[in-house]
Amino acid sequence: MSGSTVTASHQLSCAPSRAARELGLKRSEFDLAVHLGHIWTVPDEGGGGRRVTRSELDRLRTQDGFPDALQERVRVVGTSEGASVMGVPVSRFTRLARLGVVAPVRFYLNRYRAVVWLYLAEELRQFAADEENCPLLNARRTPEGMRDLLDAGLDLRARNWRGRHREFLLRVADGPWESAGALAAFLDPVQISEIVPDPYERSHLIRFRPGPPAQGAQGSPAAYLAERITTADDPDEISRLRADLTRTLEDARRLRPAPRPAAKQAPPVPERRSTACEQQLAAAVPEQPPRGLLGWLRRKSA
Repeated sequence: MSGSTVTASHQLSCAPSRAARELGLKRSEFDLAVHLGHIWTVPDEGGGGRRVTRSELDRLRTQDGFPDALQERVRVVGTSEGASVMGVPVSRFTRLARLGVVAPVRFYLNRYRAVVWLYLAEELRQFAADEENCPLLNARRTPEGMRDLLDAGLDLRARNWRGRHREFLLRVADGPWESAGALAAFLDPVQISEIVPDPYERSHLIRFRPGPPAQGAQGSPAAYLAERITTADDPDEISRLRADLTRTLEDARRLRPAPRPAAKQAPPVPERRSTACEQQLAAAVPEQPPRGLLGWLRRKSA
């Protein structure tokens, strides 16, 4: 029965690679569309990751302007092209990004291991079209308060990316431990050990903790840099993550406690049975009379 259910589920859905082809998207564009909530996925009942239902594909195909409109919604640009979209110099665009005015949705490391931030072209276009943002775009100089922050080294690009990535991980989490793992993905192991001192709970939590986006082989400088970007380093951000993780773990413990090994019990001592030889020897030994009677007989004979 379960096998037929899984087969039926696969017939009514498809793997991400096939869904991307049917929607006219590159795999990276498809993944970003899923992250942004434009494409909804469901868990694979066979345990093979997430899938896209046929009804979801039909919904996307019937949208106005498909597939160009969907492709434009996930188009990303770097700093130079982003500045062109907003109609500002590259230097001003970089300052706005560092101040958190615009938030990246992706990053990658170039061959020099420098971080390249990517932004949604659609968001930048909408920001530039809003008249309230004209002072930031057209002022001759950055406001003094913002200049002070930049001079102090403020750079919110990594933090803003973490916020967007955290929203995605929580959106696709299928249970309380999965949600806890999504929050733990942005804390270093020391923080996690402090919040979850129980080794069995901590081991169970780590099972659901996603790693950073793939950026090179494990242990490589690129992977180390990606892990550093993924790990929260701002005190306020860390404090909020710790509080959210603590609260989520309380729900997880109540709804689905972490598995623990069964308590070991001492094996029962088997009852010793006398052998046939011992039984024969016992039968051959005459029964000894009571000690009081034996003394009386000796005195009588004397």
